[in-house]
Amino acid sequence: MPLALYALTAGAFGIGVTEFVIMGLLIEVGADLGVSTSAAGLLISGYALGVVAGAPLLTTLTANWPRKTTLLVLMGIFTIGNLACALAPSYGLLMGARVLTAFAHGTFFGVGSVVATGLVAPDRRASAIAIMFTGLTVATVLGVPFGTWLGQHLGWRATFWAVTLVGVVALAIIALAVPRDRAAPEASDWRADFRAMGRLPVLLGLLTTVLGFAGVFTVFTYIAPILTGITGFGIDAVSPILLVFGGGLVIGNLLGGRAADRRLVPALLGSFAALAVVLLLMAVTIESRIAAVLFVGLLGAAGFATVPPLQLWVLEKAEGAGKSLASSFNIAAFNLGNALGAWVGGVALDTGGLHAVTWVAVIFPIAALAVALLALRLERARSAADAGPRAAEA
Repeated sequence: MPLALYALTAGAFGIGVTEFVIMGLLIEVGADLGVSTSAAGLLISGYALGVVAGAPLLTTLTANWPRKTTLLVLMGIFTIGNLACALAPSYGLLMGARVLTAFAHGTFFGVGSVVATGLVAPDRRASAIAIMFTGLTVATVLGVPFGTWLGQHLGWRATFWAVTLVGVVALAIIALAVPRDRAAPEASDWRADFRAMGRLPVLLGLLTTVLGFAGVFTVFTYIAPILTGITGFGIDAVSPILLVFGGGLVIGNLLGGRAADRRLVPALLGSFAALAVVLLLMAVTIESRIAAVLFVGLLGAAGFATVPPLQLWVLEKAEGAGKSLASSFNIAAFNLGNALGAWVGGVALDTGGLHAVTWVAVIFPIAALAVALLALRLERARSAADAGPRAAEA
């Protein structure tokens, strides 16, 4: 894999730390800024909404820019946003800085996915996407625990200063390692790009992404109370178990990329089937400590095994210059899935208790699998219909 690909991984690492590290610092942020822990939790929702809003906006605005220039500008926004977080004197300004930082998220991963697939041979595209997303998984395994420890010992602002430094380093690495575009970017008309986004195969691909990741976050959002309230672990055991989840993320991401390079459709369908089975077995065995740790790791592996095939699938359904927009929208779809899963998990918790959360999560990958099969069936029917007139002309 080329060095430029690992430059994208460095940027993904910084963005991953920024997105998730706030989860471990809600108490410190709330106490310092004089707001409740639940209000501090809205900083997570604000970031997610910033990703959803920023992905189409910045991708459209930068559509005709050289992709390396776009990546540098996005890392600049990311760095300035984290600097603003470190300096924010009030809750409102911190929320604004979080949203500003999130604007770079979707477009960076969207454009970065297009750049990554262009750096390698056609049969390595999914693996290239997986390598870039490894930055996100490593951020979950290493960056977030370290950032949480730093914030708890030196104050939450120290964490954002550290992430700002990560942004500066990533900016320098991208500037040095990512090659300039070999040709002028394909001319893009935002109206045509959005019309392309309205094509049924693209919409079904995005819906598949939302449903697939909703299943992961239905459980993951409430994993701490599940492990302590059902399985019987002490609170001190949660962090080490989450490291097992993070290890699963890294492994699943890389395996999903390799499988998608070999055969994209079987990799996509197989990853959703595996996720459904893992969630089902997790719901059945969650009272066992050994099984709980095992299936937390498998949840991470099965959940992130879907990422490279999903991203590549949506890229293949898009056309021309609209690939960057479709790719960015797919990142927004991942975040919508996160939000949907957290909300549905909360409803299940309030109505049926912790056990209901694990059972409800199983519905999502099954629904994602059904949507993917529908999309494939429609695609085959359309191909057969197109082949008929061509055969008649021949």
